[in-house]
Amino acid sequence: MLRLTATLSGRKIGTDRFGNAYYESRKDFLGYGRKRRWVLYAGTAEATSVPPEWHAWLHHTSAVPLDEAKRHPWMVEHRPNPTGTPQAWHPAGHDYSGGRRQVTTGDYEAWTP
Repeated sequence: MLRLTATLSGRKIGTDRFGNAYYESRKDFLGYGRKRRWVLYAGTAEATSVPPEWHAWLHHTSAVPLDEAKRHPWMVEHRPNPTGTPQAWHPAGHDYSGGRRQVTTGDYEAWTP
């Protein structure tokens, strides 16, 4: 339903390297003062799958989408939030990391009520 609405009330601006499609409304919204912008996700609707170049455009920080091809050596490739997936980070002592933590050095006393 959203895809049909997007094509009727908006115009497609482009897609990113993850397959997400970006749209802008055809006319200004009343009380909003500018065109509305939104994204149709390629897979699961996960906000962290929007790369920074398109995030700036979605939030009206830039008038046009930033160039995705312009990469600096210090820039790290964008990756969606891995929370809840097997790629999530687990600190030492977490059950998924073996459940062992460093032994305390004797400066710890358990609180007892």
